Amino acid sequence: MKDIDIHNGELADKLQVYADFLLSENEKYNLTAITDRQEIRVRHFEDSILGSVALPQGATVCDIGCGAGFPSLPLKLVRPDISVTLVDSLQKRVDFCRTLCDKLDVEAQFFHDRAEDFCRSHREQFDVATARAVAPLNVLLEYTAPCVKVGGSVVAYKTDTSELDLAANAARTLGVQFCNHFDFVLSDGSRRSLLVFRKISPTPPRYPRPQNKPRKQPL
Repeated sequence: MKDIDIHNGELADKLQVYADFLLSENEKYNLTAITDRQEIRVRHFEDSILGSVALPQGATVCDIGCGAGFPSLPLKLVRPDISVTLVDSLQKRVDFCRTLCDKLDVEAQFFHDRAEDFCRSHREQFDVATARAVAPLNVLLEYTAPCVKVGGSVVAYKTDTSELDLAANAARTLGVQFCNHFDFVLSDGSRRSLLVFRKISPTPPRYPRPQNKPRKQPL
């Protein structure tokens, strides 16, 4: 974050457009519980951009459960070299992100789909899969690992590393291995941790399981 200035220049202007549109549409669609502009800047924009340190140059990135575009769209603004695909189960969120990208002149792909259905039809197609505020880590890995290429990675946004033990069986089952974490303190003093899992072998074809089984019967 120290090399990324979100308060000045073109990036700041685009984040202002983002915040304005988020707040205006939030009155209709309830996209975020955070409505204070400074909190949006820190807890949405600053937080999302942290993931930049874990993205290889030119990476294809899939954002599972993108919501209002976090973390993928702030990442795309600071890393124009990456390509982003946004996936969400609610059409209104997909529509919001598509319109926002038009306003920001940002290129992205969009899918209205459940995570498990999307990953079954896009197996091992992305360099990186990421997710933020979506599910416990063991569930999250089943939602993300299948769509990552062998040699690629899953980048999970978490508060700390406390869920690693919970996710150990899921990681082994799905062909990923915990390899690194990046710890940060946001400008409001809150702590964040990026957990990085490397895809070391193909995910068995039965995963992700359909019909919400990842949540109902976590690995």
